[in-house]
Amino acid sequence: MTINEKNGKLIIFLEGRIDTNNAAQTENEIFGAVEGKTGDIIIDAEKLEYISSAGLRVLMKLRKSIKKPLPVINVSRDVYDIFDTTGFTELLDVKKALRRISVDGCEMIGSGGYGKVYRTDPETIVKIYNPGISLEFVEQERATSQKAFIMGVPTAISYDVVKCGDSYGVVYELLNAKTTAQLLNEDPSRLPELFGRSAALLKKLHSIVPGKESGLPDKKTKMIEWVDSLAGHITEEESGKIKGFIGNIPDRDTFLHSDYNAKNIMLQDGEFLLIDIGEAAVGHPVFDVAGLMLAYIILPASRGGTRSDEDLRSLLGFDFALAQKVWGVMCGAYFGVQSPEEIGAITQKLMPYCLLLMAQRALSIIGNDRDAIKIRVDTVIRQRLLPAIENVQPLDF
Repeated sequence: MTINEKNGKLIIFLEGRIDTNNAAQTENEIFGAVEGKTGDIIIDAEKLEYISSAGLRVLMKLRKSIKKPLPVINVSRDVYDIFDTTGFTELLDVKKALRRISVDGCEMIGSGGYGKVYRTDPETIVKIYNPGISLEFVEQERATSQKAFIMGVPTAISYDVVKCGDSYGVVYELLNAKTTAQLLNEDPSRLPELFGRSAALLKKLHSIVPGKESGLPDKKTKMIEWVDSLAGHITEEESGKIKGFIGNIPDRDTFLHSDYNAKNIMLQDGEFLLIDIGEAAVGHPVFDVAGLMLAYIILPASRGGTRSDEDLRSLLGFDFALAQKVWGVMCGAYFGVQSPEEIGAITQKLMPYCLLLMAQRALSIIGNDRDAIKIRVDTVIRQRLLPAIENVQPLDF
């Protein structure tokens, strides 16, 4: 048995066999390890080959002692059968070991901030999350996707959570589907069709009213929490201005995708399906629409800055030269306008909201690097966001 403490959680790794011969010793070691601990305790049974009733009683005693749920993870099929047969799957949070897969030689069909998507065979794809992203996060994203499916959001059907190297992933059924980014790369002439339909789908998503029972987070609340996290990096006056701007966004119980882009939209048998919905929330549609503008107007404008042309193609999922046209088609279709002047006016009106999202994303991906935070606060918040929200126009959609 080995012990590891990480992020406030105590993980106990059980090994070999636990039966009447060593149950008492195992109990002494476990209770010695947990003494004085107040955080969560997790039992990792990946290397556990067998556990008798004597060993099960040790775990039950531990569960009663800590007076909180006791997850038992990475349980093999044979050991899981023991837990299940004895009824311990009802008493403890027992989870089978994740199926291990490899994506070596598989086609990568998309990538994003949290990971990459691979085609594993003609019928399935898998989203592999970046190393360091926790199993809890992945399972939460999968649960959010399932909630969205029940609401009527056209999401791909998810199967199991898997392990790939040191990363976690989720397997989805998608028969010979391709992302709209891939389809645009193959045939740029399909841009009006693909992204006109994408805008119509977004409009449809924004007609969904999840209700309080949905459990989806409120986007405005999340944004306010982000501003609070900048305490010490921005002044109270600056914080108040940004919070006031966010607070004036009208409240809506509207479904938000929160990461709607061409790499997350798959076309299967003529129907669109969404594959990355873990950031779903409720709030005003401006958050989704401004996110589109961030992806297709602000991001390509960084050409010549710190990003190379190849970097931009990778981030967008298609040639960056097409990005402004994509925004024009989607903006026009979403708002029901056609002329460049009308699209330009809407783009200008959305700019403060787009800069808000840009600031939030730019500062959220750099961790606790104080020097990097200072640079981005100066360049993104003080030079761009704060001036933009001084003359913001009221929303009317």
